[in-house]
Amino acid sequence: QVQLVESGGGLVQAGGSLRLSCAASGRTNLYIMGWFRQAPGKEREFVAAIKRSGDTYYADSLNGRFTISRDNAKNTLYLQMNSLKPEDTAVYYCVTKGGLQVGRQQEDYNYWGQGTQVTVSS
Repeated sequence: QVQLVESGGGLVQAGGSLRLSCAASGRTNLYIMGWFRQAPGKEREFVAAIKRSGDTYYADSLNGRFTISRDNAKNTLYLQMNSLKPEDTAVYYCVTKGGLQVGRQQEDYNYWGQGTQVTVSS
C-alpha cells in the first residue's frame, strides 16, 4: 500500500506562484509519480509525471509554466507552478502507479492522494 499526502495549495493571484508537495509513505521506490487536476465541472486531467530516473512528462497545455521534481531520499514529489492563471484553479492530486510506462489517463494510476485546492484569482 502507498499513502500520498499533498500540501501547498491555496489562494494566489494571477501571475503568482505556488509549490505543491506530496509526501509518500508505505511502499518506497515508487518508479512513476505524477500530478492530475480537476477543475469544477470538468474531468480530471493529466498535469505532469516523473520517473525515478528524473525523466519528466508534461501536459502540452502548460507551455512550460510548471515544473515537476522529486526527492527520492525523502519520498517526496513537488510541482512548482509559475505564471498561474485563473484556469489553473482546480484540485490537484498526487498519483503513483506500478510498472515502467508513464500514463496520461487517470485509469493508469491506482494510488491517489486526497487532493489539495489551488485557487487563482483574476
